[in-house]
Amino acid sequence: MKTNIAFVLTAMLVAFVSPVRADDATEPPVPVRTVRPDYPEAMRRDGTAGVVTVSCTIDEKGNVTDAKVIKTTNNAFSAPALEALARWKFKPAKKAGNPVPLKVAFPIQFKLDQD
Repeated sequence: MKTNIAFVLTAMLVAFVSPVRADDATEPPVPVRTVRPDYPEAMRRDGTAGVVTVSCTIDEKGNVTDAKVIKTTNNAFSAPALEALARWKFKPAKKAGNPVPLKVAFPIQFKLDQD
C-alpha cells in the first residue's frame, strides 16, 4: 500500500475576510512554495482522512501570519496543517500594483491514496 498526502488549495482564495475585496481590483496571493503536512501516524494507521480549513493573513512579503484552524474533521490534523502552513510562501496580493496584506481561508486535505 502506497500512502500519499494530498493537500488541496482549491477554493484557496474563495473566502476573503478582509476590508480589501476582490471587486476592489485586488490581485490574490499566489503560492510559490508549499510544504506537505506530516500525516499523523495514528490517522494513517487507522486509514483516517480529513480536512482542516484554515484562516490566515498573507502579509506584504508573502509570509503566512495569524494562521488559525476554523474547522476540522479531526483535531489530530490541526497541528500538522498549521506547522506546514507556517513554512509556505506566497507572492503577495496586490492592489494598484502594490503588495497588500490579505486574509484568506482555504482547506488543507489529508487523504490516503492506495495504489
